[in-house]
Amino acid sequence: MNIQRTLLASAILSAYSFAFAQTAVVPQVVVTANPFGNSANDQILTPAKVLAGDELRDKAGSSLGETLSQELGVSASAFGAGASRPIIRGMEGARVKMLENGMAVSDVSGLSNDHAVAAEGATAQQIEILRGPAALLYGSGAIGGLVNVVNERIPTALEPKLTGQMEARGSTVDSGRNVSGTLDGAVDKLAWHIDGNLRNADDYNTPVGRLAHSDTRSRTGGIGGSYIDNWGFIGVSASRLSNVYGIPSAEGSKIDQKQNRFDIDSLVKSPFEGFESFKFKAGYTDYKHAEIGEDGAPEVLFKNHSLETRFELTHKPVAGWHGTFGVQTENTNFSALSAEGGPDTVPVTHSTSNAAFLVEETDFGPVKFNAGGRVERVKREPVTGVNRSFNLQSASVGGQWPFVHGYALGATFSYAQRAPSTEELYSAGPHDATVTFDIGNADFRKETSRNIEINVQKTTGLLRWKANVFRNKVSDFIYGHITGNLLDEEGNPGDELRERIFEQADATIQGAEAELEYNPTGAGWSGRVFADTSHGKLERGGSLPLQPATRVGISTAYKMGAWRAGLSLVHAQSQDRLASFETTDTPGYNQLNANVSYTQKAGDYDLTWFLLAKNLTNEEIRVSTSVLKDIAPLPGRNVVFGVRAKF
Repeated sequence: MNIQRTLLASAILSAYSFAFAQTAVVPQVVVTANPFGNSANDQILTPAKVLAGDELRDKAGSSLGETLSQELGVSASAFGAGASRPIIRGMEGARVKMLENGMAVSDVSGLSNDHAVAAEGATAQQIEILRGPAALLYGSGAIGGLVNVVNERIPTALEPKLTGQMEARGSTVDSGRNVSGTLDGAVDKLAWHIDGNLRNADDYNTPVGRLAHSDTRSRTGGIGGSYIDNWGFIGVSASRLSNVYGIPSAEGSKIDQKQNRFDIDSLVKSPFEGFESFKFKAGYTDYKHAEIGEDGAPEVLFKNHSLETRFELTHKPVAGWHGTFGVQTENTNFSALSAEGGPDTVPVTHSTSNAAFLVEETDFGPVKFNAGGRVERVKREPVTGVNRSFNLQSASVGGQWPFVHGYALGATFSYAQRAPSTEELYSAGPHDATVTFDIGNADFRKETSRNIEINVQKTTGLLRWKANVFRNKVSDFIYGHITGNLLDEEGNPGDELRERIFEQADATIQGAEAELEYNPTGAGWSGRVFADTSHGKLERGGSLPLQPATRVGISTAYKMGAWRAGLSLVHAQSQDRLASFETTDTPGYNQLNANVSYTQKAGDYDLTWFLLAKNLTNEEIRVSTSVLKDIAPLPGRNVVFGVRAKF
């Protein structure tokens, strides 16, 4: 990381911002995962990005990772079309918490890159990316940040009339078909919501040919209702996900994924004297997926049953301090058992987590200050193996100083601990989809992260910018080491599976980000320039595996009346910072995307006809964060066309 170069870039951005010092009105988008309900533009101590509206629809892909892959500091695992998980600042897997409406998704996507996130972006109202103090509310799994998919399945407001949105789109690269929709209404004080999504796609084309076993079939649906009055609301929801997708490896495996989910959400305004609100949430998830071999028979059965509860109490300002106290519990049963009578990948394991957290904010003169803390106890109890318990403490403090009108300097320090996951402790069997034989270590210590971030930004005018530098030292970092040994399904010497041993070592992840935006939400011309880089390395030598490439991107758009159009180009440098067991560099690439849309009135409907073009130059793109980078390039040139009706 070259800090001098970053500071020089910040100075150049400052000069440009003075040249374009104009007043701009930016719409306020509330970040629901923030305890204070701040807007996205107020996320000074918890760097956030909120995708919503036209921007979300333009970037929507077949997976959550694809949808977010060009956001600042975010890359994707890219395990074919069916499974792609967000990676934040080089942190992946269990270190990035996945939420749906503020509650854990409770799938097993953090275990391995071949497992899809069980949250659907096609019916989302917005998708939030958060780091910093607010992430402490959601557990030690948020050590690298969190992604919250907001679909408003449990309504929080009474709609004066029937509202909804329907969309149909097709894609040329995979003969894809996608239909999704939401519907909201109210009867007296009862509000209701319905949503659904249907997606079919064949194997996708790449510049070097069609990628076998990259097809997807996805079905999701949800229903919810709330009783809403002046005192607050209480609501329930139920949803079902069914997802079958191919694993683009030589084995030709498929994953058949299913999840049933039930949620309760409530809010009581002014519950006691001195308090603004009391929130209670509960969620039960019944998740399972089967890894199916080329012969059509299941090989490994993954199951996760989870019950989560949350209580949050927000107090009114006391001596200038405004904050939220809460308690969170989680009770899960997880297993990855052989369907063929061989060794189990992970034994049945019962885990419990009990935590309390506090997040506060105040002003010290012109300086805005935010602090949070969390204590948590995690227990893992396998049916075979050694029980483990972990006491975790996490804290974060930060401040922002507006040193000149419209400009601010901020700093955040966080200390966070993470308990080893069940698979990191107890794996001892084959994982056919990744062609590995996984071996955990029940003696692992907890991970401890110490992160410092410094940021400077321009917050007013048509031209706005921000620049961040960060350094994260992680003690006892856990990662999978491919040893080079080949084993059979029983763990004996063979030629079927690569031996992957989970290991623990100290690591450092550091990087920088910068972004400049001109008129991002107004009519007429707009533009964006961004760059991000990060590098994770082991203290004993060598890089962490699957490190993201350094990227630079530029985009321009024009919006006037019913027309909207845009063009973007992202350049990723070659990536040769490899772990000791990685063998191939990842070449650089350029990804050129475009979009155009036209909106017309049709009675009570707003009809938007849209055309999206992805990878216009049909470049062969292989991403360094994918374990399949040598096998599965990203899709080639793809034209997405469709219509969206909103009423």
